[in-house]
Amino acid sequence: MLTEITGLPDNIFGVRATGEVTSDDLKNVLLPGLKRTAERFDEIRYLLVLETDVKNFTAGAWVQDAKAGLQNFTKWKKIAVVSHEKGVEWFTDVFTIATPGSSKGFKPDELEEAKAWLINEE
Repeated sequence: MLTEITGLPDNIFGVRATGEVTSDDLKNVLLPGLKRTAERFDEIRYLLVLETDVKNFTAGAWVQDAKAGLQNFTKWKKIAVVSHEKGVEWFTDVFTIATPGSSKGFKPDELEEAKAWLINEE
């Protein structure tokens, strides 16, 4: 399930992933939030807090995730992914090569650092 994270600065859109994540979660939570942020700020600063294993994302969720990435390709400014999975953190750091913005992985105890990094204008 995806739930929008509240209490973030207006220009940062964030979601928390728990349990099984389906294509409906992405269609109903992720895609509208990304669209709203891109339209309002002309860029996307995105926080994903993974409190579930990546294997809990259904195939349909991965398709919707790819769709979200392509629809907003030129709008990505920063992506911060918080996860206990070391592979996710590593992949996020490397993902910067393939996207116009910056991406960075963080450990769960670094959530506040992830938020600060997203806010920073660098």
